[in-house]
Amino acid sequence: MTRTIAVAATVLVGALIAFQPPVNSELGKHTSVVAAAFISTAISALVLGLIALALGELSTVKAIAHIKPVYLTGGLLGAALVSVSLVTVRTLGAGGVVAATVTGQLVVSAVLDRFGVLGLSRVGLTPGRLAGFALLLAGTALVTSR
Repeated sequence: MTRTIAVAATVLVGALIAFQPPVNSELGKHTSVVAAAFISTAISALVLGLIALALGELSTVKAIAHIKPVYLTGGLLGAALVSVSLVTVRTLGAGGVVAATVTGQLVVSAVLDRFGVLGLSRVGLTPGRLAGFALLLAGTALVTSR
């Protein structure tokens, strides 16, 4: 995959993800926060299970027995994101939730990159990157202010 296609695909998915907190929030109004988070993640699991089945990859799930537990926490992290964002969107709005989420993701991702956590290639914290983080924090403060 080329870098341009990777960026475009990620931007497209990011645009779709902007809909997730308000959709889940409305679901939560008809059920509850925990039920809405469960329904959302259950649908994700079902769809991905069907895709894995269609691609003939469902049998590889048995490899779970030989995987370090830390690599199985992605679902927990996703459940936390879904649960928190469906509540905070009511206060921050979709833009505020996405801004705060992206800020948290980028700052922590930079630290993970810096130290090569979980097998990542090490990427330094240059003055330009640090300035970008500061601008992102300032932007989040502006987006989430009323």
